[in-house]
Amino acid sequence: MLSLDVDTGSIHGVFVRHIPGGGDPLYEPPEPADGRWQRGATVAAWYLADEPDTAWAEWYRALAGTGLPPGQALPRELWRWRIDLDRVALLDDDRRLARVGLSSPSPTQQQWPACQAIGGALHHEGYDALLVASAARPGHRNLVVFRTEQRVTGCTPQPPPTLVIAAPPVPRGMRT
Repeated sequence: MLSLDVDTGSIHGVFVRHIPGGGDPLYEPPEPADGRWQRGATVAAWYLADEPDTAWAEWYRALAGTGLPPGQALPRELWRWRIDLDRVALLDDDRRLARVGLSSPSPTQQQWPACQAIGGALHHEGYDALLVASAARPGHRNLVVFRTEQRVTGCTPQPPPTLVIAAPPVPRGMRT
């Protein structure tokens, strides 16, 4: 298999991730779920956002796809994560996405198979994570961290989390 034409970078900073209220931020489900950038049967992943509004935009987008009212998906905890990863594939703008044959992300699951194929190939090539454009909040980014063990070196939750018991305001500029 040929290597994909991607830029590689390091990520050192803070990202955020929400989980069910009272949950373990390192929880590992028995059957990892599929996501836009990976198939759970191949590799698990954490999806983190560049800022809280991006995390909530992705949450609202996911809820819109299921029809679940926001109040039924609460409470949630918003966790800050310290990220220090050195091998990250950069797919965070249209030019970089086009180099691997992908278009701008849309907030639907129609693109998932193509994105999953790229994510799987990059995981196979040894990347720790992908920095990707947010489908739900244009101009913002998500970090997809491949998870082969319960703990991932370079990814540390920073307590305490912020408990969210009421639906947060819908972020400006989000797409569902």
